[in-house]
Amino acid sequence: MTTTGEDHTAALTGPWWWARWRSAVLDGSLAVVSAVECGILGSPFADAAGLAEPVGVVFGVVAGSVLLLRRKWPIAVVLVSIAITPAQMGFLMGLVGLYTLATCEMPRRIIGALAGMSMVGMFIVVYVRAHQGMVSGEMGGMGEWGVPFVSITTSIGLTAPPILLGLYVGARRRLMESLRERADSLERELQLLAERAEERAEWARNEERTRIAREMHDVVAHRVSLMVVHAAALQAVARKDPEKAVKNASLVGDMGRQALTELREMLGVLRTGEGAVSSASSSSASVRVQPVPLAAVGVAAAAAAAASRVVDEDAAEGPCLADLDELVGQSAAAGMVVDLSVEGEPRGYVAAVEQTAYRVVQEALTNVHKHAAGAKTRVRLAHRVSEIAMQVENGPPPELGAASDARLPSGGNGLLGMKERVAGLGGVFVSGPTDAGGFRVSAVIPAEG
Repeated sequence: MTTTGEDHTAALTGPWWWARWRSAVLDGSLAVVSAVECGILGSPFADAAGLAEPVGVVFGVVAGSVLLLRRKWPIAVVLVSIAITPAQMGFLMGLVGLYTLATCEMPRRIIGALAGMSMVGMFIVVYVRAHQGMVSGEMGGMGEWGVPFVSITTSIGLTAPPILLGLYVGARRRLMESLRERADSLERELQLLAERAEERAEWARNEERTRIAREMHDVVAHRVSLMVVHAAALQAVARKDPEKAVKNASLVGDMGRQALTELREMLGVLRTGEGAVSSASSSSASVRVQPVPLAAVGVAAAAAAAASRVVDEDAAEGPCLADLDELVGQSAAAGMVVDLSVEGEPRGYVAAVEQTAYRVVQEALTNVHKHAAGAKTRVRLAHRVSEIAMQVENGPPPELGAASDARLPSGGNGLLGMKERVAGLGGVFVSGPTDAGGFRVSAVIPAEG
C-alpha cells in the first residue's frame, strides 16, 4: 500500500519540533553522549584556562547539550561547535551538526561558509596542538611536513564526510517527498477521472434508455394505431360489408406481423448490446482488485462502446426513405386521404438520416390518426443539395368519421422524440397548428447527418 503525503503528515505525532518519538529519543541520546564528552574534556580546559574544575565540567555539559536542538536550529549547533573547538571539545557535536545542516533545505553558500569555518577552526586547533607536541618532544618522530599534513588530514576528515553524507541524504529525502507529492497528485487525478467516467457512464445509460424508449414508441405507436383504426372500421362495417371487413381484418393481421417483426429485430439488437455490456462488466469485475479509478474508466469506455455499437446496428437495420410509399399506403388503407410528393433527385443518405426522416413522417401520420382522423394530409419530401427536408401537414378534422371512434391514447412524447432525433443530427424541427385549423410538422436534416 502506498503512503501518501497526507498520511505522512498525519503521522507526525512526536513532541515539540520532532516528527516522531524515535527522532526525539535519538536526539536526546546524542545530546547525552555529547554532554558527557564535553563534560569530560571540560576538566583539562578548566586547568588550562585557570578555572575551577567544576566550572569547566558544567560549561562542557551545557555546551554539549546544545546538540538536542540540531533539528530546530542546526546553524546554532554548528556555531556552538565552532566556538568550543579551541577548547578541544565538541567533536561529536561538530560532526552531527554539519550532517544535519547539510540535510536541511538551506542555500549552499550558507552550508559552505559554516563548513569552511569549522574546517579552518579544526585545522588551527590541530596545527597548534601538533606543533606543541613536536616542540615538547611528545611527537618527536614527525618531520617538517608532518604537522601541516596531520592538520589538513584531520580537519578535512572531520568536516567533509558529514557534509557529503548530509547532502546525499537531503537530496534523497527531497526526491522522496517529490515522488510522494506526485503520487498524491496522480491519485487525485485518477479519482477525478473515475468521477468523470461514472458521470459519462450514467449519461450513456440515460441516453440509451431514452433512445430505446424512442425506438419502441416509433415501432409500436404507428403500427398499433393503424391496427386500432382498422379494428374500429372493422367493427363499423362487419355486418354491412363483410368483404370490406375481411379486407380490414387482413390489414390488421399484416400490421400486427410487421409490428412483431420490428420489435423482434429491435430486441435482437438490444440483446447483442446487452451481451457486450455484460462481457465488459464481467471483465471489469475480474480486475476489481486493481485501483477503482482504472476499473471505472474501463467500465465507462466499455459502456460507451457498447452503446455506440447498439446505435450503429439499429440504424443499419432500421427503415429507410424507400419505405415511405408503403408507409403512406398503409395510412391510405386505414381511410386517410394522404398525398405524397417528392421534389428533387432521390439519392442515398447516411442510414441515420434516412431512418430519422422516415420516423418523422411516421410520427406525423400517427398523430393524424390519433387527433385528426379522416383529415386530408399532404406529405412533402424535398431532396436538396446538402440537406433533406420533409413536411407533413393535415387539414382540420371532419365533424365525425368512422375512424374517430377509435379513441387512441396519446403519451405526448412523440414530437419531443422527433425533435431530439433531428437535433441530434444537426437539423431543425418545427411543429405547430396552421391557420386553417390543421397541424404541420416540418424538419430539415443535413445530408451528412
